[in-house]
Parts: sequence; structure tokens; C-alpha cells
Amino acid sequence: MRWLSIILLAFFLVACAPIKVQYDYDKNVDFSTYKTYQYFADMDTGLSTFDTKRLLDAIDLKIQTLGFKISETPDFYIDIKSKAFQTNQHSSVGVGLGGGGGHVGGGLSVGIPIGSSQTNAELTIHFVDHGKNQLFWQAISTFSFNANQTPDQKEAQFKTLVEKVLAEYPPKGL
Repeated sequence: MRWLSIILLAFFLVACAPIKVQYDYDKNVDFSTYKTYQYFADMDTGLSTFDTKRLLDAIDLKIQTLGFKISETPDFYIDIKSKAFQTNQHSSVGVGLGGGGGHVGGGLSVGIPIGSSQTNAELTIHFVDHGKNQLFWQAISTFSFNANQTPDQKEAQFKTLVEKVLAEYPPKGL
């Protein structure tokens, strides 16, 4: 029973894979000059229409709590791209059979995969200066994504994702 608990805990931890975020920015930019934002009109997020709306709503909610306002004449534009990819489980169980004696030998081996592939997503968010048309901040996040989630679960996941992504905006120590 103890081993079953350990195995279930391991699967639970893998299923709740953390959101990983990498940041990059122009260290010569004065981030305090940016007060208003807008999304690129021709933005293709790579998400479904509903997921795009959930993501933009989560961004609006978070970025407005940081003091920014959406505007038709913004200081910067937000561009979002995403892509999904499969990761294969590398765990397997091997079963082998061998024999030999005298001058005769043989063998058989079978690999049985454990688990299944997992769908992950990579979300890239760019902040582009409107006047200079120049990228000044970027976040690239990877997270596990389940297309079979309910709308409420997807909304909660996008809120958590945006909280993590925008936790480092504006960059500290500038």
C-alpha cells in the first residue's frame, strides 16, 4: 500500500508540472515611461478563440492592477504567440529473456512504456514600444496543457499563468 501511495504522489507531482518562465528585456529602457497598452490588431495567438479571450482577460486583469490602462493611443503593444508540443515519457519497463548452453544462445527483450505523452505549451509575450516599434520586454513560459479541461479550469490556469509571467514586470532593480 505504501508503494501505491508513493507512485500516486509521483504521478500527481508530474501532472502538476510547474510553469517555467524565462525573461529578457532591454536594460537601457526606462520602464516608468510606459503607462498605456494595447494588443496588436493582427495578433495570432495560436490559441482557440475562447482561450485567446481567457488569456487576454487574465492579462488585462493583472496588468491593470499594476497601474496600466488600455488605450487606443498606447505607449506599448502586446504581442502573444503560442505553440503546443508533445513530450514523450522516457520511463519504461524492460522485460528480458535469455538462454544459452553449449554452443547455442538466444535472447528476447521488450520495452513497455509507462504513462503517455504529455501536451505542453509555450507562450511568448512581447512588449513592443509604440513609438520606436522596438521590443523592450519578453517572457517565454512553458506549462502543461490539457485540452480536455473545463472552461473554468482553463480560465483558472490562464490566470495562474499570467500571474507567474507578469510577476517580473517591470524588471526589479532598474
